[in-house]
Amino acid sequence: MEHKRAVLQGFTQKYRINRLVYFESFLYVRDAIAREKQIKGWRRSTKVALIEARNPTWADISEVWGLLEGKKEQIPRLKSGSG
Repeated sequence: MEHKRAVLQGFTQKYRINRLVYFESFLYVRDAIAREKQIKGWRRSTKVALIEARNPTWADISEVWGLLEGKKEQIPRLKSGSG
């Protein structure tokens, strides 16, 4: 939601990147970091194919999270221990 609201200065605010079209969940942060590094090494076309396999219309899947704000336990967390 911070990206969507452009709360913090930086890349996402400067380039108005505020739509979530793909994500993966991991139990361990080490696994998430390894996957992120793997995906970052791919060609753009491979990344696009990954997104379109799950979200062919590139719909903003974070919009549902705004509806869940009153139900904080259901909102996915990006940092461990936050809540």
